[in-house]
Amino acid sequence: MGIDMNDLGEKSLSVLEHPDHLSDDRVVVVSIEDLIKSEFPPRETILSPWLRKQSLDMIHAWRGIGKTHVALEIAYAVATGGQFLKWGAPKPRGVLYVDGEMPASTLQERLSRIIASEEREPDPNLFRIITPDLQKTCVPDLATEEGQKLIEAAITDETDLIILDNLSCLVRRGGRENDAESWLSVQEWALHLRSRGKSILFIHHSGKSGAQRGTSKREDVLDTVLSLRRPPGYEGQEGCSIQIHFEKARGLAGPDVEPIEAKLSTHHDGTRKWEYQATEDALPTTIQELVDLGMDRREIIRELRESYGKSQATAYRLTEPFFKKVSQ
Repeated sequence: MGIDMNDLGEKSLSVLEHPDHLSDDRVVVVSIEDLIKSEFPPRETILSPWLRKQSLDMIHAWRGIGKTHVALEIAYAVATGGQFLKWGAPKPRGVLYVDGEMPASTLQERLSRIIASEEREPDPNLFRIITPDLQKTCVPDLATEEGQKLIEAAITDETDLIILDNLSCLVRRGGRENDAESWLSVQEWALHLRSRGKSILFIHHSGKSGAQRGTSKREDVLDTVLSLRRPPGYEGQEGCSIQIHFEKARGLAGPDVEPIEAKLSTHHDGTRKWEYQATEDALPTTIQELVDLGMDRREIIRELRESYGKSQATAYRLTEPFFKKVSQ
């Protein structure tokens, strides 16, 4: 049975044409015709390819792995229109970085090292910071309406990205961390900010299982979830050496979500350098997915060479376990 768009338009409330007469407590309803005809602004990329405008994202890791290192680098790249690892910011955007636990002197040291290492410096109005040491009491509690309003007061029209580092310190009331109900007020607030065109990057701890700590309900509204892990065989003297895995990546696939292994080196002059490469131990999962799609060995080897930069010999070695039984 076909749909009569004209009939639907007559029966539905066209709030797109007459939004002002609606009271705040009414649910906004649009007809399918109005929705299709509406012009919504495209979701721009803030940090390509995974951090987009109006997105809700999360990075989680066990303590001491490097969450804040990564979060500060992302903030700086976004604010300067720069680069972090293989992710690039098309243009400078406003960032509000809300830190919940780090001493201001440590934060100052880390940011100074980033500035000394990069050619670009951010416009001071595009990189703004809330740190506990500069507050009269403590940073706002985002589990409360009062705390949420205090943070909102610091969000300007130029602010496109809010980074909350970290949930354990910034969401302190409202029940146990693994209780889904305790997350609801934060989720509603985040969705409200998203409706205003803002993006939020939550920084969080990993639980014993390796997944983000607490209720899995958090992940329902998130666009992207990144997990930071130690590389196999990691030793403490290596410093900040991590693997970055995409656990959820709405709308992304292939090389865009390929795990990355990254290492931070600090030089005697106070500058720093990040080096990274694709994480080879994650490629078997990718190969199995290609096999399941019906690709033969020659096609998979070509994919590994063209999309993942593997040599012919390496691609042949990686695919051998998946085709050995077939050839025997």
